[in-house]
Amino acid sequence: QVRLVESGGGLAQPGGSLRLSCLVSVNSFSIFTMGWYRQAPGKQRELVATITNGGSTNYVDSVKGRFTISRDNAKNTVWLQMNALKPEDTAVYYCNAPSGVMYIWSWGQGTQVTVSS
Repeated sequence: QVRLVESGGGLAQPGGSLRLSCLVSVNSFSIFTMGWYRQAPGKQRELVATITNGGSTNYVDSVKGRFTISRDNAKNTVWLQMNALKPEDTAVYYCNAPSGVMYIWSWGQGTQVTVSS
């Protein structure tokens, strides 16, 4: 069974930065497109960033220019560098492998990001 372990969340001030990590216990990690999702209170989970096995990235408009997704296939790890944080970035952040509008694996525990002064 694939296990997703997210970490790196916490409390940040507006304008601050956080770096999230996701360790994926799966064989052939390198073949998967990976994504970071977030779910704010009372809202649906949304996909905010993706990175293909070739390293191509894509972002939702609300985080473009502020967030950077990256991966290290040798470490089965994907990161999300979050800069210029805003209060509306407050959410639980999860990683998974997007497949169309769906996702491949069961969710991990996520990591809470709170942006507040």
